[in-house]
Amino acid sequence: MIDMAQLPTAPAPIAALREAGVSVWLDDLSRERLRSGNLQELIDTSGIVGVTTNPSIFQAALAEGDAYTEQLTQLASEGKDVDEVVFALTTDDVREACDVFAPIYEATDGVDGRVSIEVDPRLAQDAEQTAVVAKQLSETVDRPQVYIKIPATEAGLPAITATLAEGISVNVTLIFSLERYRAVMNAFVEGIEQALAAGKDISTIHSVASFFVSRVDSEVDARLDAIGTSDATALRGKAGVANARLAYQAYEEVFATPRWQRLESEGGRRQRPLWASTGVKDPAYPDTLYVTELAVDNTVNTMPEKTLVATIDHGEITGDAVTGTYAESQQVLDALEDLGISYTEVTAKLEKEGVEKFEKAWAELLGGVEAELSKAAGK
Repeated sequence: MIDMAQLPTAPAPIAALREAGVSVWLDDLSRERLRSGNLQELIDTSGIVGVTTNPSIFQAALAEGDAYTEQLTQLASEGKDVDEVVFALTTDDVREACDVFAPIYEATDGVDGRVSIEVDPRLAQDAEQTAVVAKQLSETVDRPQVYIKIPATEAGLPAITATLAEGISVNVTLIFSLERYRAVMNAFVEGIEQALAAGKDISTIHSVASFFVSRVDSEVDARLDAIGTSDATALRGKAGVANARLAYQAYEEVFATPRWQRLESEGGRRQRPLWASTGVKDPAYPDTLYVTELAVDNTVNTMPEKTLVATIDHGEITGDAVTGTYAESQQVLDALEDLGISYTEVTAKLEKEGVEKFEKAWAELLGGVEAELSKAAGK
C-alpha cells in the first residue's frame, strides 16, 4: 500500500492531483539537475515522484554546460566508442536519479520513485534486439525502480512482452491510437502471464503506457485550420483530451476482464496510463489543459518543468475529470471523421514522426558525444 504520509508535502494543486490518484513525474533529467540538488529540491518542494527521459532530453542535457566533461575524458582515455560512451553516460544518470528517488520508491511500494530510460530508438523496428538491449539497460542501471522505455511500434509489441516476461518493468512509449493502446495492454498482459508461468513474483513487475496528448492536437488542429469552417474551428484543441479519455475507457475495460483479474489475484499490478506530451503547444489554450482535463485515478502525468510550474501556480484540480466523458469524447472523434480527418491516418503519421524525432535526437546525441571524444583526445 502507498503510504502518502511518507511522501514530501506537495503544493496544493499537486496534492489535489495525488488525491485524485495522479502521480506527477518530471519529463526531464540532466546531470546538472542531479549534481546541483535541483532534482531533490523538486521532490521536496514541487511534489514530483518520478522522472521520464528520452533521447531528446539526453541530447539537450549533453549540449548544455560541462557536467559530462570529466567522464567523457575518462571514457575517451579508455578507448570507448561513441555508443559505449552514450550507454555509460545515460545509465549513470538514471542510476543516480533512481538513488535520489529511493525513499519515494519505498514509501509507495514500488509504484512511484520511478526513472525511465529508453532503448536506442534505432531499434524501434527490431523486436529481438530491443529486448536484448532492454535487459542490458536494466542490468547496468541495476536499480529496482528503473523503467525501460520501449516504443509501441508493431515490432515493439513482442519486445514489450518478452521484457516483462523477464521480470523487467517497462514504460511503453509513443502511443497515439486507441487500437495500438489495446495491443499494448494485451502485450503487457501476455508478459505478466509468461512471467507468472516462469515462476516469477509478478507483484514486483510494474508498467506504464505512455499515451501522447498534445501532439494529437497539433496535427489535428493543423488539418482543422486547413478546412477553415466554423464547424472545424469549434473542434480545435479537443482531439487530444478526447483521445486520452477514450484510452482510459479502454484501460478500465481491459483491467476488468477475468483474464486480468486472475493475474491480479496472483499479485499482478495494473499497467497505469501515463499522459505524455503534456506541454501545451498552442498558446491559445490553457497551459494546464492536459493536466486538469486528464485527472483520474491510477494514472501518471509526466510534465515538462514549464507545465509543472504552471500547474503549481494556477492549476485548478477538481477531482476525476475523465470517467463519464466517454460518449462526449467519442462524439469529438466522430465529428473529425465527418469533416474528413482520418483518425487512423493522423495517429499513424504521429507514430512515424515520433520514432523519427527520437532517432534524430539520438543521432544528434551520438554526434555531440563524438565531438566531445575528439576534443578529449586532442584531435
